[in-house]
Amino acid sequence: MSTATVTAFADNEVGHLIEDFIMQGGVDTRFIQWVPYDGIGRTVRNGLNFTERGFGIRGAKGVPDRGNTAASALKKGDIDWDEIFGKYGARWLHTGGIYAALSDTTPEVVIEAVTKAKEYGTIVSYDLNYRPSLWKSIGGLERAQEVNREIARHVDVMIGNEEDFTACLGFEIEGTDENLTELPIEGFKKMISNAVSDFPNFKVAATTLRSVKTATINSWGAICWHDGTFYEAIHRPDLEILDRVGGGDSFASGLIYGLMSTDDPGAAVNYGAAHGALAMTTPGDTTQATLAEVEKLISGGGARVDR
Repeated sequence: MSTATVTAFADNEVGHLIEDFIMQGGVDTRFIQWVPYDGIGRTVRNGLNFTERGFGIRGAKGVPDRGNTAASALKKGDIDWDEIFGKYGARWLHTGGIYAALSDTTPEVVIEAVTKAKEYGTIVSYDLNYRPSLWKSIGGLERAQEVNREIARHVDVMIGNEEDFTACLGFEIEGTDENLTELPIEGFKKMISNAVSDFPNFKVAATTLRSVKTATINSWGAICWHDGTFYEAIHRPDLEILDRVGGGDSFASGLIYGLMSTDDPGAAVNYGAAHGALAMTTPGDTTQATLAEVEKLISGGGARVDR
């Protein structure tokens, strides 16, 4: 699968280090767009995300630092989507609400990408990922819903959590309280059914199910809808959390892997939930879990040491 990305560094030595790191993740680097760097970041730089993990009764806190980033400076027309989807035949495009919220121009980049993907029959998945701090200076909740509902018309696989579907698309979940201490499955199913009714282009709609007992003890699960049927992942009550950041992204990537490799939504939602659970046992938002570890967890494997 081809990829298009942007970085802020033009320095050869730093650029090669970044490229090597990206290649280690199996990502095609041919489509990186290098942007001239002034040495200090006055005009362009790479983004940072600061996260305080939290512990016990103290919840985690995140601070995204995305101003003047190369990715946020992208505009409609900067990427040759015909080359990516047409010439190279990318099978799947995944993007999300965080990128759409980075600047006044990034929503148009996303809309251009998903529209062009549909022209070539490329599957589009989208993670709603609502972040109030990113939207507040560019139109707030109203703008977030306007942008995300427009993008949603082009999405095949829609992913989010309870707050994402509510804030980004305007759907309410019955039976939840303000702190989301209880997550009623039937309420989520009704919400997804309403979303699919409004957006019949959705082929799959999936949501994580997270109830927070403390910052370090969460119950974790997921459901997905496909072709009128709901599939529920193995539920993991009282899951111990080292670092919750990256759990949602790892759910999305596990779900996508499962859909691409098995064409079985029941298996796919379990790949997603298991991958998300494992990602939260390591620090940082980049998963350290292997496919073998994910499949071991799905099959009921425990935490005994592997030697």
